Amino acid sequence: MDDPRPRIRPMTLADCERVSEIRVRGWRHAYRGLVPQPYLDRLDVTADAERRRARFARGDGPVENLVAERAGRVVGWAAHGPYRDGEGHTADAELYAVYVDPAHLGGGIGRALLAASLERCAGRPRMLLWVLKGNAPARRFYERAGFRADGAEEVFEADGVSVPEVRYARVARG
Repeated sequence: MDDPRPRIRPMTLADCERVSEIRVRGWRHAYRGLVPQPYLDRLDVTADAERRRARFARGDGPVENLVAERAGRVVGWAAHGPYRDGEGHTADAELYAVYVDPAHLGGGIGRALLAASLERCAGRPRMLLWVLKGNAPARRFYERAGFRADGAEEVFEADGVSVPEVRYARVARG
């Protein structure tokens, strides 16, 4: 029987292809009906992996990428770092991404990645994140983890369609 707890570790260059698969599958699963389908259909694992490998090779700056493994296979990915405010950063942390292979949703992988990111950002006042306004499952996930919408909103443009995002925040310490 598999250990129910995923192993969380830093992402390596060898993980880039799998992380891109998870990200693209995650977008297609989570954002169906929220983002125009042609936009989702054009997402390309190979191109995403090439960009990811290039960023990894030159260093991803202050971004920390984590992966979750189960039975030796990467099944989730998270990225966090300082909160981006225009061209600069603030003292707050930002959760840039948490994606779980859709075949492994509901197994605690997202919770483990989020907990690891929060732990690594414990010295910062808050952790902030952006989530699609219409993504009710993700919003519930973050709310169960103690995040609350703080009133900030912005728009993500996909194929000329405005897709609203809301910002969530929680104290990063403790």
